[in-house]
Amino acid sequence: MPPAKKRPRAYDPAKTRAAVLAQFGNIRRAVGTLGLDRLALPTRLGDWTVRELAAHCAMALDAVDRLLREPEPARQDGRLLDWPFAIADDAPAIAASRLAEQHPDLDTHLADAEHRFTAHLDAHPAGRLLPTSAGALPLADYVVTRTVELVVHTDDLNAAVPGLDIPYDRQALAACTRLLADALAAKAPGGSTEVRVPPYAVVQCVEGPRHTRGTPPNVVETDPLTWIRLATGRLTWKQALQDAHVSASGERADLDAYLPLMR
Repeated sequence: MPPAKKRPRAYDPAKTRAAVLAQFGNIRRAVGTLGLDRLALPTRLGDWTVRELAAHCAMALDAVDRLLREPEPARQDGRLLDWPFAIADDAPAIAASRLAEQHPDLDTHLADAEHRFTAHLDAHPAGRLLPTSAGALPLADYVVTRTVELVVHTDDLNAAVPGLDIPYDRQALAACTRLLADALAAKAPGGSTEVRVPPYAVVQCVEGPRHTRGTPPNVVETDPLTWIRLATGRLTWKQALQDAHVSASGERADLDAYLPLMR
């Protein structure tokens, strides 16, 4: 008998909302300390400066406002796990946007985005459907994707500005890690390999003999930020192994063919 399908991971809407606002607050406070010279520094995201990237973080929240302005879909036809793979469709438009030019007062721009986001979550039920690039998703599910946007871009900002060290909200980091780990399991279904990202996630993936008890024959283990960088293309599998940021044992523990998940 084939193994029963695993139920999708559940996320508490109240905790997810708090996590998004906490991480956004961390970004806003840190960016508010930067002078013009550091706001003009380059980032690893094409020709975006730190100012442009910070402005884009407001867009991560304003996406909720934009989608709520669209007609509500009649039925849900997307899954939360579809989102990491669908985001590539939005990449060209996002890369071409120049939000910093449109909003020269960066702190006001970030504050306004936070206010709109909070107001929308107060005004709409968690089940309200949004027409996302991954299909129609409930508002509560889409808010989970905001943790990915904000955690990933926190890492981008920290990489761009020496000594900035924006902290990671624990709940935001956990949700981001879990969503991307579950996306790997969806992309490479199976039970031959165990991927561990302590303390937040453990998933089974990759076709092959299913492990049932004892120590799995194929194990990959890494820390949350390394996993997020691998999943989003900030770090290659080869480099992570070379730098000993990932441990991989077993003939089916090579994840290079499945990464990155988001492009």
